Amino acid sequence: MKMKNVGLKVLAASFAAVLMFSLGESPALAQSPEGPQGGQQPQQAPPPTAQNPANKPTEQRPPEAGVTIAVDVPVVTLDVIATTKNGDILTGLKKENFRVLDDGAPQTITNFAPTEAPITMVILMEFSGRAYGWFAAYAKYWADGLFPNLQAKDWVALETFDMNTRLEVDFTQDKNEVRAAISRLYFPGFSESNVFDALLKTNDLLKDVKGKKSILLLASGVDTFSKHTLDQTMKELRQSDVSIFVVGLGKTLINARNMSAMREMDYLQAENQLKTFAALTGGFAWFPQFTGEIPGIFQQVAAFLRHQYSLSYTPGNGAKDGKFHKVKVELVAPDGGPLTVVDQKGKKQKYVVYARDGYQAPKGGVGD
Repeated sequence: MKMKNVGLKVLAASFAAVLMFSLGESPALAQSPEGPQGGQQPQQAPPPTAQNPANKPTEQRPPEAGVTIAVDVPVVTLDVIATTKNGDILTGLKKENFRVLDDGAPQTITNFAPTEAPITMVILMEFSGRAYGWFAAYAKYWADGLFPNLQAKDWVALETFDMNTRLEVDFTQDKNEVRAAISRLYFPGFSESNVFDALLKTNDLLKDVKGKKSILLLASGVDTFSKHTLDQTMKELRQSDVSIFVVGLGKTLINARNMSAMREMDYLQAENQLKTFAALTGGFAWFPQFTGEIPGIFQQVAAFLRHQYSLSYTPGNGAKDGKFHKVKVELVAPDGGPLTVVDQKGKKQKYVVYARDGYQAPKGGVGD
């Protein structure tokens, strides 16, 4: 996948940049009336802030790859989503509602941004004989749930994979271009599905893209002949700054076919792997059982993509020790006490915070 408009001005700008470790949490789009599991939209203190989606195209340029150098003050950036236990997204949160712990030590949040930033997303779709082109066959249903909820300023690319990974559409703000590319997919060439290789290749191509970036993986999750192992894949994804959102096909295929118990186990194991990829990167995973769930799930995908908060901080100690640092994000009231979230009936709700669980610190500094 080529990154456009990369030239001398990108290189020059990079020498003024600080080292950013984006530990992004996924999510990104206009919120649906109900949360992922149909719960009521929660009320909370502080009150929700109205979203202001862009209704007309902007003059932004496509995402750019850049060159970064290590400097004396590295910055860690986290993309975070908060929901109730029922899956309702919490909106209107402020900087004071977040506490970040780096290896257990509280950090000072230096930069905070809500959810208006453009999305850069690669749709990575399995198109193999194993899944009989399921996502392509039902493209109208899931595309109608996803694309109308994206904003004009968002960038989307499309890749497909079986044995190999292919770029179908490079980054574009024209969602109809992606729709058209999907409609041209008819017959898979191979039954193999090398999901580990496809994920790592896409993740590597996104590593120098700036801003909110994510992979939307549409797959059965069953890996056949990847060069990379599951352990290698998990290790590389854990060090990445790309959030992975997953729509898994396993349950749908099990319900639609008369499978052997051994075959069902393959899909259930694959589902656990897909859940792990999402959890490691601060994303989320959905597993529809029936095709009727498709439109609602992709509306939820869009809501998660859009409603993320960006938090940045400078690590207090050990910022360049070359070690993996555990990060935890908590929600608090402005006074530092527990945050109380209630639903429309005033009933208290438990909540969940989705964020990357850590980052790999660099070793040493400039000139070391």
